[in-house]
Amino acid sequence: MNVDDCKRMTARHAADLVQSGMVVGLGTGSTAAFLVERLGERVAEGLNILGIPTSESTAALARAVGIPITTFADHPELDIAIDGADEVERGSLHIIKGLGGALLREKIVAHAAKRFVVMIDATKPVDRLGERTPVPVEITPFGSECTAARLQKLGAQIIRPRRTLAGEMFVTDNGNMILDCAFGPIADVPALATRIDGTVGVVEHGLFPKMATDVLVATEREVEQWTP
Repeated sequence: MNVDDCKRMTARHAADLVQSGMVVGLGTGSTAAFLVERLGERVAEGLNILGIPTSESTAALARAVGIPITTFADHPELDIAIDGADEVERGSLHIIKGLGGALLREKIVAHAAKRFVVMIDATKPVDRLGERTPVPVEITPFGSECTAARLQKLGAQIIRPRRTLAGEMFVTDNGNMILDCAFGPIADVPALATRIDGTVGVVEHGLFPKMATDVLVATEREVEQWTP
């Protein structure tokens, strides 16, 4: 199977965890898109759920496939949130997310859920977070240069403001910008997360330490389920 086939397989496996009556956090990204499409099929078959999307793009896809959308005002607690990830650390199941640019809403949704299920293919597990993927950090445009300097003092080796394929500054759904910060292999993920949290100008970051309740890993043969 190619990577898309693996993503589709793990998304279908994750969709089977959703039961009627649930409020479901709907992730963002290519694997999450397969999930939303499969849940749309199940809704057409009679599944009764409500969704809270983590991005405007996911909200548009959910509406297109017939998933009813709700809000935190009506449902402040979710039964389950399902999303992809950019890296998952073996053993600890610490996660890097945010290469799709939706990390703030993704983290809000994950924190609101009783169960947070992460879907990945076999290219995403690593021994240490940061081996291959930078840490996305969402920051306010005002004072961005000062914020970048503060992140450098925390050990960020390379800081690049994210841009679109057209070369324009990437803007999140929340009107902010993203700095992709390369820290290299991270020895203490929770400690770095705390330091970034305390940096003035930072809105949110893509480190998700100790948040996943389940990680579904699609290999060429099966979907493995990892738990902390």
